[in-house]
Amino acid sequence: MTTPRHRARRDPRAHWFLLLLGLALLLATLTVHGLVTGLGGGSGPVAGAGDGSTPGTVAGTPGSVVAGGPVIRLDRPEPVTRAMPDRTIALTFDDGPDPRWTPRVLDVLRRHHAHATFFVVGARVNEHPDLVRRILAEGHEIGSHTFTHADLASVPGWRRDLELSLTRKAVAGATGREPTLLRPPFSSLPSALDGPEYDVLRAAAGSGHVAVLADRDTRDWQRPGVARIVRAATPAGGRGAVVLMHDGGGNRDQTVAALERLLPELTRQGYRFTTVSAGIGAPESTVPAGTGTRLSGLALRGTQLGAGWVAAGMNLLLGIALVLGVARLAIQVVCAQRHVRRVRRRTGHQPEVRAPVSVIVPAYNEAANIAATVRSLVASAYPALEVIVVDDGSSDGTADIVERMRLRGVRVIRQANAGKPAALNTGIRAARADLLVLVDGDTVFQPDTVYRLVQGFADPTVGAISGNTKVANRRRLLGRWQHLEYVIGFNLDRRMYDVLECMPTIPGAIGAFRREVLRAVSGVPGDTLAEDTDLTMAVLRAGWRVVYEEAAIAWTEAPSTLRQLWRQRYRWCYGTMQAMWKHRHALREPGAGGRLGRRGLPYLTVFQILLPLAAPAVDVFALYGLLFLPWSSLVLAWVGLLLLQAVTAGYALRLDRERLGPLWALPLQQVVYRQVMYLVVVQSVVTAVIGNRLRWHRMVRTGEAAALVAAGRSG
Repeated sequence: MTTPRHRARRDPRAHWFLLLLGLALLLATLTVHGLVTGLGGGSGPVAGAGDGSTPGTVAGTPGSVVAGGPVIRLDRPEPVTRAMPDRTIALTFDDGPDPRWTPRVLDVLRRHHAHATFFVVGARVNEHPDLVRRILAEGHEIGSHTFTHADLASVPGWRRDLELSLTRKAVAGATGREPTLLRPPFSSLPSALDGPEYDVLRAAAGSGHVAVLADRDTRDWQRPGVARIVRAATPAGGRGAVVLMHDGGGNRDQTVAALERLLPELTRQGYRFTTVSAGIGAPESTVPAGTGTRLSGLALRGTQLGAGWVAAGMNLLLGIALVLGVARLAIQVVCAQRHVRRVRRRTGHQPEVRAPVSVIVPAYNEAANIAATVRSLVASAYPALEVIVVDDGSSDGTADIVERMRLRGVRVIRQANAGKPAALNTGIRAARADLLVLVDGDTVFQPDTVYRLVQGFADPTVGAISGNTKVANRRRLLGRWQHLEYVIGFNLDRRMYDVLECMPTIPGAIGAFRREVLRAVSGVPGDTLAEDTDLTMAVLRAGWRVVYEEAAIAWTEAPSTLRQLWRQRYRWCYGTMQAMWKHRHALREPGAGGRLGRRGLPYLTVFQILLPLAAPAVDVFALYGLLFLPWSSLVLAWVGLLLLQAVTAGYALRLDRERLGPLWALPLQQVVYRQVMYLVVVQSVVTAVIGNRLRWHRMVRTGEAAALVAAGRSG
């Protein structure tokens, strides 16, 4: 029962915009990381096939380029190509810098007094700027190999320009200089240059780039063997050559070994090893970078490194969430098994409780369900039972309905609207019995519910008992989702809480209390929106045990629309946080209060607040995974977790003696229902942080649950 008691001072809206903005920024950051990691390598075909019209040409590429040298200038009216002089070799290395292989390549070159040209990937420059500085410091040359090793012939023009611009900025940020040489990824010899690739080189020439292809492609990225690499790198007849090799993008141990053989062998044959620019007698290819370009490069590197840290943090968060989730399921199952064994040992070995019981039903506008609720209570198979209905200022004739029923043992108390806690306390004061059962006005009991619920009071240390709440209106999808949540989440949790002796909540739908316990804690508190949680925590802190009786079943009407569900869970979540804060001092207390503080409160904090708050980021990370990670791994992980949840759900349904049929709705629950639940937590936390006072939300009752239970079709 809820009443319109509190009104919000202001309604927070900006946080949704900030949440969406934050998630968009997170996705953008992860996208940056995805683009700059997992970069490929390798070169293109050794030779291209022409269109068949003219031997030795490729469609769309001038014959002078196809048959010309590997250094190509296209910033003039006619293409100009240059080749290495005889017995001059320009070793070129693509796909670096690599922290493992680039230093080894540089060490070999230094031992043999050789120089080379390194075509670097901009993203890897940002990761290892010290290696780029070492390359220049040791007399080598640097060229661009794009920022993300993209195939420039297959990307839009804006992406091509961005790839080249970012690479120049990355090198400028690391060295203070900009490269002008360009080797497109997946390129090889001029004879393999097709029309789209030629168009790329012409466009790049407009931004000051000189293309460098190769005369000899060793295809060392395929790891064909050291001997084949050496043979592929050796020019015939003493001619000069630009030799294509790789210092990054994979295992390059064969490349390093081939260099150890190639350099001394060709040196003995009179070859010299130099950079591309020096080989053709051109000026130094790198130019000083402007201040703006250098600063942009430093900012780019900071962005990339920051994206890497965010991705690493998300990986850690996801790992923690998975471990905690699996650990939670395992603990729930283990505790449920212990709870079952405990119930079996207790059955038949404790005295029967038949003391008088007063059932208190607070009601505010419960006309749809109140008759079914009261009839189910009167029909209870319990010898000494009184029912007190406290009408809390209803405007729909709730009290009149009960009075017209003229049922024996049923009393109606009318009061001005003061809220559910006040109505409960009115009923407690009016009750004659020392054992009190508190019931919501939309709840229907089975005939044995009251009897089973109070049997736990045979143990004098037990101060309160939680019953088993079940969703009656579960025929629609939303009802099935809530049914699964009640059985898997709430009831498995209650078994665990019972075993760990830290039950934080007795649901308002069904709970039993000793009068002396309620007197000791000053009745039902009214300063939080989750009075049931607040009251239960107070009982534990007073030194009493709170247990769970799974056989005491109460049928309740769950929200039938997402809007109603949102309002209910928003109040629950916000009220639970209020109660947790109110009882935070239980962390330092001994006994039952300490068990609540050191077991129950941390559990609630992690699984009902922190993990749901992290869930939107986890979903964004999942979207990032769909874009950049292997789908097979993602699908396998998702299916594995879903199967684990399904097995646990099946076990929970079996414990509750429920059919397994609703399990088909579990995958959809993870896709839709879960998002609603974590957004509720986000809203509740924001409300608490900004200091809003959440108003009471009343759920519209349809009477469907009562009708289903009465007809015996709730299962």
